[in-house]
Amino acid sequence: MQIAGTWRPTPLSEREVEVLRCVARGAANKEVAIRLQHIEETVKVHMKHILEKLAATDRTHAVTIALSRGIIEL
Repeated sequence: MQIAGTWRPTPLSEREVEVLRCVARGAANKEVAIRLQHIEETVKVHMKHILEKLAATDRTHAVTIALSRGIIEL
């Protein structure tokens, strides 16, 4: 969100962090859905939000950003 020339990243929700942790461990959307008891479409929506919030180009980039910012650990 940008207000008066300052930009602050939107934090990830707890569920988005959980999804990203699974992705960091190599899980595909279907596997993430099973682990978190969601449907695959919900995981896809979470990933879309994660990519937007982190300004990431893909899943790998999102994981790299999250690791460097201390959002997740391996």
